[in-house]
Amino acid sequence: MKTIGLIGGMSWQSTVEYYRIINELISEKLGKLHSAKCIIYSFDFEEVAEKQREGRWDETGRLLSDAARKLEESGAMIILICTNTMHRVADTVSDSISVPLINIIDVTAEEIKAKGLKKVGLLGTKFTMEDGFYTERLGKYGINVLIPGVEEREFIHNVIFNELCKGIISTKSKKRFLEIIDGLKRKGAEGIILGCTEIPLLIRGEDINIGVFDTTFIHSRKAVELSLI
Repeated sequence: MKTIGLIGGMSWQSTVEYYRIINELISEKLGKLHSAKCIIYSFDFEEVAEKQREGRWDETGRLLSDAARKLEESGAMIILICTNTMHRVADTVSDSISVPLINIIDVTAEEIKAKGLKKVGLLGTKFTMEDGFYTERLGKYGINVLIPGVEEREFIHNVIFNELCKGIISTKSKKRFLEIIDGLKRKGAEGIILGCTEIPLLIRGEDINIGVFDTTFIHSRKAVELSLI
């Protein structure tokens, strides 16, 4: 079994989910008392979030690259950035290490293509929905991406940072998320990407009657598959 390195803490709420899912999948596949060989580098999220807000992406790239190198030096053979937003600097991080970095956008795109879908809605932070790095990478796979309107994007972003990252689960916010998803469906979305690793804390597959792409689960599952090769 290969050791998985997790760059986490962005936020710790979703990093917990990564750890849980990875270990549950290892247990399902191997049985007995098996669990994942795993190393976590966990950031103080406020230090990263401040740089995001100020557009200091080069600095975040250096921070995550340093974390990735430390994980590799500690024995990690596969590395994951446990957040969608910070995949804005994924190529920088990947270039800084000699072990594979599993890109959450790529594995999500592969899942969408496997389902035969061409047009999907994307929910995430404003950075993920607006900055182009996510939609452009999906576009390379022939996937057309719909994003919510300006006010809806602001609402989603605020719920992520002011509620979900703090462990607050609101039924009112969930209702509004589902309304936003219905709007994307009316515009032709065949599936919905939960493109923030905190959103699956609020929205589940059973809440929606079209395809749901839980990026936290998809990313974790790919790490488990590669760890067992």
